[in-house]
Amino acid sequence: MLLNNYETIYILKPDVTDNINLSLVNFYKSFLKERGAKNIVVQHRGRRHLSYNVLHYYDGIYVQMNYQANGELIKFLEKSMRFNDNIVRYLTVRQNYLHSINIY
Repeated sequence: MLLNNYETIYILKPDVTDNINLSLVNFYKSFLKERGAKNIVVQHRGRRHLSYNVLHYYDGIYVQMNYQANGELIKFLEKSMRFNDNIVRYLTVRQNYLHSINIY
């Protein structure tokens, strides 16, 4: 099975407690691992000001996840995030590492 490199960034509501934040990070990390994702790296980017008002919030807590997975897993992950009340925005992009190779 072909695994692609993905990066998912999600933004939590600014009033989320540290316990909820940590439990969400652990939930999504195990969610990915149980469904076959590899090399999962989670980075807390901290509280940041949003460029525009999202659901009446002016800042949010950013969390970044990098991992290898198949494309089907992304649908399940984003559906789970869509129905989570603590997440105001999320974005998953496929990383393409061919641009780092010089081809002449």
